[in-house]
Amino acid sequence: MATIGSKARQFWHHPAGPKTIHFWAPTFKWGISIANVADFKRPAEQVSYPQQCAVTATGLIWSRFATQITPVNYNLLTVNVFMAITGIYQLSRKISAGSSEPEVSASSSAASAAVAGAGPQVPLDMPSSK
Repeated sequence: MATIGSKARQFWHHPAGPKTIHFWAPTFKWGISIANVADFKRPAEQVSYPQQCAVTATGLIWSRFATQITPVNYNLLTVNVFMAITGIYQLSRKISAGSSEPEVSASSSAASAAVAGAGPQVPLDMPSSK
């Protein structure tokens, strides 16, 4: 039976262990996945198609790569599978929100954009505070 010390030593000296970039790159890549999960709270209209397509494609491509290298880097595999899943979920949210939005005519959308961009009205004849 292996002791904790021998398991720790084995992990430390592993080809994808903490002494190599093969450990730290996927570890820091978890930040992207965590940020994507945090974006689940954002309205679907604010989700970016290009960003989520990139996250999904990166996750799928690198998941495949992680299974082909020797030794298999399970940290890399796990983070990329998770990236692909969160990207697909965000894209599905965006697509379903886009299909449920009612059609808006050009004149009403231009009017609402003008009102939304007007900002607060400030009177020009404000007395000075002197």
